[in-house]
Amino acid sequence: MTITDGLVSRSIDVPGARLHYEVRGRGPLLLVIGSPMAAAEFTPLAQALATDHTVVTYDPRGFADSPVDDPDGPSNPDLRADDVAAILDALGAPSADVFGSSGGAVTGLALVTRYPGRVGTLVAHEPPLLELLPDAEAQRAATADIVETFRAEGLQAAWMKFMVNAGFDVAAFGSDADGPPEPQGEPVNPEQALAEGARFFLHDLVPTTQYVPDFEALRASGSRIVVGLGAESGHLLTQRTSVAVAERLGVDTTEFPGDHGGFMGAPAEFAARLREVL
Repeated sequence: MTITDGLVSRSIDVPGARLHYEVRGRGPLLLVIGSPMAAAEFTPLAQALATDHTVVTYDPRGFADSPVDDPDGPSNPDLRADDVAAILDALGAPSADVFGSSGGAVTGLALVTRYPGRVGTLVAHEPPLLELLPDAEAQRAATADIVETFRAEGLQAAWMKFMVNAGFDVAAFGSDADGPPEPQGEPVNPEQALAEGARFFLHDLVPTTQYVPDFEALRASGSRIVVGLGAESGHLLTQRTSVAVAERLGVDTTEFPGDHGGFMGAPAEFAARLREVL
C-alpha cells in the first residue's frame, strides 16, 4: 500500500492477475471504472468527485499496473466483474455505486448481474454492446476486420480503423493515414503500448462488444441502472448502443456533458452532472 497526497494505492491478487487500484477522498463509496481505460485516464474526474465521495479507480487486468500471469489469458466482462467484486471485498464494502464508461459500462452491467445487491446505482456510460443493434452481423464483421488489421498492419492501423468505425472524426484529432495522434501526457513505453494493444484487440474487444446482458436479471437485481449518453455523441456508434440498452431496460438515456470521453474533456462539469444523477 502506498499513500501520496491523500491518494492510497493498493494491489490485490486475483486468479490470473494482480490488480492495482487507487482510493481517494471521503464520503459515499463510488467506483469509477473503464475498459481498456485505466485509473490514470479517470484521475481528473476522480479528483473532482473526491471532495464528497470515496472514489476508487483501478487498472483492468492486463493494462497499466495490473499485470496478468498469461498475456493470452481470457478477458471478458464476467471476469472483469469478478475483479471489481474482489476490490469491493478488499475494501470491506458490501456495496457501492459504480460509474462505468465504455467497456467499463459493460463490466458494470456484468457486475450487477453476477453480484445482486452489491451495486446501489450503476451509471453505464455509453456501453458499446453491438449485438443489440439491427446491423449486429455487419458490426461483427467490422470488429473482425479491426482485429485482423491489428494482426496484419499493427497497432496504429487498428486504432485508426477502430476510431473510424466508432464514428469519430479522426481528422479533428490531427490524424492522418499513418494512425491516430500520439496520446497526451507522459510518453507511453512502446513495448507496453503494443502489449496493451494486443490485449485489447485480441482478447478484450470481441467479448466486450458481443456481450449480451441478461436484462431480466438486471431488472430484478434491485440496482438502479442509469444509461448515460453524451450530449455530443449523436454521431457515434455508442449513441445507438446506449439507446438500445436503455430501451431494453425500459428507461430513458440520461444526458452527460461531452461525447464518449466527456469525463476527460470537462471533468468538473462531468462530476457535477454525475453527482446530480447519483
